Amino acid sequence: MTEHDLFVVLIAIHITTGAPGLIGFWIPVLAQKGGERHKWWGKIFSVLMLITGTVAMMMATLTLLYPMPTHPHLVDHPEFSDPVLVQGIFGWMMFYLGLLTVNLTWYGWRCAVNKRDQRKNQTALNWGLQAALLAASANCALQGVLISQPMMIGISMVGFATVATNVWFLMKTDPSPIEWLLEHIKAIVGTGISVYTAFFAFGAVRLMPELALAPGLWAIPLVTGLALIFYHRHKVTQRFTQRTARPHQRRSMDLDAAE
Repeated sequence: MTEHDLFVVLIAIHITTGAPGLIGFWIPVLAQKGGERHKWWGKIFSVLMLITGTVAMMMATLTLLYPMPTHPHLVDHPEFSDPVLVQGIFGWMMFYLGLLTVNLTWYGWRCAVNKRDQRKNQTALNWGLQAALLAASANCALQGVLISQPMMIGISMVGFATVATNVWFLMKTDPSPIEWLLEHIKAIVGTGISVYTAFFAFGAVRLMPELALAPGLWAIPLVTGLALIFYHRHKVTQRFTQRTARPHQRRSMDLDAAE
């Protein structure tokens, strides 16, 4: 099996898990929070994204080792025929996005599972993912500087922000009852942003490689995702405020229902 053959197999796995995830993302987002559909699809989405992100890192590693054999359609491309550029965009940046997806998915999932005891999130795996993403973010920015790609520098800021906010929550010894849910929303919707960004940007490579650097393709998922995060955070905060103001109101206002 050649490097390209292995790369094609990884692409097939990536699409098989990623495509249902792109669709499945919206079901828990739109479904009643805390309902069985929300929980079931949330778990399915999380598993699919963990696989998709891991495979993306494997594809990126192959690209770093064999940039042109894994992307033979770019050999004669006027811009992407440079192996260094291919390694930068489809190697280093894709590895970073894959790790970002895994980091956010695992962190967001654990925040919901361990909502009653945040200390259970302070595992070696969770801390390791933060350290790995910090290193990957710094490397993505550095590689962007070395090959003069501002897009790589800009997108790395998402990783730095993710690590900072994740660590801020993980280090808390007595978080408020609402914080686990706010972090869950941030992380899972952030996963959606990461995956849709990669889908629009890297998926366009097969048709028009230069679209991978188009700011619009990166901006659409980011703006949509941030809008969802702010909307749901506002709704949750509002509901929590109402519940604390009226502690005897019915069970449906209980934040436990938002798991």
